[in-house]
Amino acid sequence: MPSNKFFTNRDDNTLLNKFEGTFKSNPEIQFFDALVGYFRASGYFSVRPHLINIPTGGVPHIRILVGINVDNLLKNAQEAGLEFFKNHDKTKEEFLNDIIADIQDAKYNKRTEDGILEFIQDIVSKKIIIKAHPDKKIHVKVYIFYRNIEDKYDKQISVITGSSNLTDAGLGTGSQFNYEFNVELDNYDEVKFAHDEFELLWSESVNILPVDVQDLTKKPTSKLLRLLSYISRC
Repeated sequence: MPSNKFFTNRDDNTLLNKFEGTFKSNPEIQFFDALVGYFRASGYFSVRPHLINIPTGGVPHIRILVGINVDNLLKNAQEAGLEFFKNHDKTKEEFLNDIIADIQDAKYNKRTEDGILEFIQDIVSKKIIIKAHPDKKIHVKVYIFYRNIEDKYDKQISVITGSSNLTDAGLGTGSQFNYEFNVELDNYDEVKFAHDEFELLWSESVNILPVDVQDLTKKPTSKLLRLLSYISRC
């Protein structure tokens, strides 16, 4: 009788724990694609330690496609990272030193400080890229792990799909989280189908991230926004 591939987040069987198990079982995974409705900084900060062995350089090895919403913290951090490539007068070292000083001055907690810096470093190193679909309100949640998607005999593949977004609530890492229902599949045809659908949506997507409309003037000025203003004047 085949094992049950469905899982919920009962008894600490969270999506984050499933990610950890997938990478441990498939240590040679080189690519991670995520197609989600919502993306939060807290989600990326939690997942990143499990992505540490994914290569950097060349084509992005981590691709995240957001269909509905990403929070301002990630939007601003991505814009800061992308701005680096437009400013050829600033070296990577100078840029990251400015980022470090700016984040520390903003008095975020340590986890947020480290997370923002790591996120920007991942963008600068071309390890990660994030896009948004311009017209489809994507609400699905699909996570694809693979080494060589064209090799049907390669066992370093897996896909998780279900209800969990790339957020603290979806991953099961926050103090309050949703009831989630997901399934992990490792059949080549299933993983390849998910990958091909992702590629189609990715080809239609853009580097502009959608965010909730917020009145930023009523909140303390984001240090990252100030840094962007500084870079634009250089």
